[in-house]
Amino acid sequence: MNLRKMFRDAVIIAALKAIPDLKRQPLILMVMGLISGIPLFFMLVFGGQISYGLIGAMISAVGFIGIASAIQDITWDRYVKIREMIVAMPVHPISYMVGAALAPLIFSCPGIVFFMALAIWLGFIPIHVLGWIVAVLLLCWAVLSCIGFVISTYMRRASVYTLNNLSNILGIGLIFLPPVYYPEEILGELSWIAIAFPTSNAAGLVRAYSGLAVFSQERVLIRWVVLLITMVVSVLFVVFKAKWREA
Repeated sequence: MNLRKMFRDAVIIAALKAIPDLKRQPLILMVMGLISGIPLFFMLVFGGQISYGLIGAMISAVGFIGIASAIQDITWDRYVKIREMIVAMPVHPISYMVGAALAPLIFSCPGIVFFMALAIWLGFIPIHVLGWIVAVLLLCWAVLSCIGFVISTYMRRASVYTLNNLSNILGIGLIFLPPVYYPEEILGELSWIAIAFPTSNAAGLVRAYSGLAVFSQERVLIRWVVLLITMVVSVLFVVFKAKWREA
């Protein structure tokens, strides 16, 4: 497996998918980047904690982008025949998945940077833990991108409307049901469920590093192990289970 070629192919695919949209709709950066802040607005209106809202907005941005791009974008490729062209080339499925997921991640970067800068300015995120938080966000994005990619390849006969609805349902289920915008302590004895979901697990790690949640070192380590295992398993599903050439 030529890692250099895989990386180069992923960058080329991301540029192929992102640059035309940026030229045609430059405002898409603002729209895609700030859409995850809608729940934050309601939290402010109804008296929610802005610290949890900002962290939830960051997780929501990478989460929705990961699951939606892998399902919607790859499905759309079948209609405009881009996928057939790429499949005809010696491109690894991971390169295609990473490239397809990177393009919308570029669109969401302004929003993620805005919410992160706001959280730093308000004192919710210390500068010295910024690297850990970025790593958590990237892992969360990667896991959901893998999940969405595998789903899209198995549902290759479904209509684009069905897959769009599916991506929205999965996004809502993974972002708003688990404790992403609210503290997991609310779940009481069921708070351990937060570790099972990559989104709420990532949110818990961000809160731990930002000081909004007090976890023991063992609990933080367990969260990292679970998140990394989830990442490895999702990548293995892409490599061995995704219906790539047959799609």
